[in-house]
Amino acid sequence: MATAKPAAPVSTTHALPSYLDPKHLGPWGIYLQQIDRVTPYLGSLARWVETLKRPKRALIVDVPIELDNGTIAHFEGYRVQHNTSRGPGKGGVRFHQDVTLSEVMALSAWMSIKNAAVNVPYGGAKGGIRVDPRTLSHKELERLTRRYTSEIGIIIGPSKDIPAPDVNTNDKIMAWMMDTYSMNVGSTATGVVTGKPVDMGGSLGRREATGRGVFTVACEAAKQIGLPIEGARVAVQGFGNVGGIAGKLFAEAGALVVAVQDHTGGVANDKGLAVPKLLEHVAKTGGVAGFKGGEAITPTDFWACKCDIMVPAALEGQVTQANAGKIKAKMLIEGANGPTTPEADDILHDRGVLVVPDVIANAGGVTVSYFEWVQDFSSFFWDEDEINRRLVGIMKHAFDAVWQTAQEHQVSLRTAAYIVACTRILNARDLRGLYP
Repeated sequence: MATAKPAAPVSTTHALPSYLDPKHLGPWGIYLQQIDRVTPYLGSLARWVETLKRPKRALIVDVPIELDNGTIAHFEGYRVQHNTSRGPGKGGVRFHQDVTLSEVMALSAWMSIKNAAVNVPYGGAKGGIRVDPRTLSHKELERLTRRYTSEIGIIIGPSKDIPAPDVNTNDKIMAWMMDTYSMNVGSTATGVVTGKPVDMGGSLGRREATGRGVFTVACEAAKQIGLPIEGARVAVQGFGNVGGIAGKLFAEAGALVVAVQDHTGGVANDKGLAVPKLLEHVAKTGGVAGFKGGEAITPTDFWACKCDIMVPAALEGQVTQANAGKIKAKMLIEGANGPTTPEADDILHDRGVLVVPDVIANAGGVTVSYFEWVQDFSSFFWDEDEINRRLVGIMKHAFDAVWQTAQEHQVSLRTAAYIVACTRILNARDLRGLYP
């Protein structure tokens, strides 16, 4: 990988929305730094760059529900639409007790970048509720989902903003969202969400799509640095739909998955973990802790493990200034959204670690969501082989465009992905102009 130019100076001041605390910007602050770094490469389109630093629309809603014991509980919900210059908003809904407006804003902005980087006709959006879903019964979770959907129903729709699963949400929750929206508009609207059950207009291959995209991009990046996948040592953080599927595909390709860590603990085996058995263990117990096919490891052990490819596929902000120097991998493939801080990015770059950014690496999910949306509109559905073939083709093409841009400008893959994506977004903004 070519040596990057020194990063553009990061602005210490921005025209921030009044509802944010400048001293505690959270994930939104990371996103702003990323935009500052790409601005010098945008040419005449830089006059529009402030568009990227403000969400188009941010909705905060109160979500009251009656609990099973008869009491009323209130939860805070969000839906943020960052940019819709290239098409309707698209992005997941997460249920997590630590969700904040700053986080949802950043995730919506990263969706704008991601959709443009792989060139699907969407803008970026994201949603969330501050709740630990493990504390709710099945019926309470359904009430929460339906009430939240009703509250944000004024800004979502098949041609306006299409939610999808994210952290702690799944196809069942998408089914409740679709049904609630459909009841409110008076007709079945399968295209209002993606990631639905197949029997309700969901797409084959959607659950595995993000992990498959991670694996596909990792293979393309490995070719560029001369790293054979067969025999490569892989470490994965998070072993759910993203990390678990990616780990399975790596193992099937002959790689050794030597370490896995999640919220329950970590496990390692220098000769390679038995991935199918580990997936069965995770499905039964909810995490990798206690798996008998390897030795228990600490988070510190995980980041320092001997590997060629590392895949952070959990939550944002996991690779930091504190642990980036311990990473021994040749490549880091971002399966999660925003797992690497800017400070860690610089450390990894200086140490020669190739970082394949989230906006390319984990875009397989939104790509197959796009396929699902198209299939819902046409009421014509493709088989899984066709979906996987189209997915792999789009991911390879997107990675190639980013790699070529990185070579042309002598920048990191993250900056290159942002050059490609921001150019597409701002060009659309420029062509559309301002109304009125």
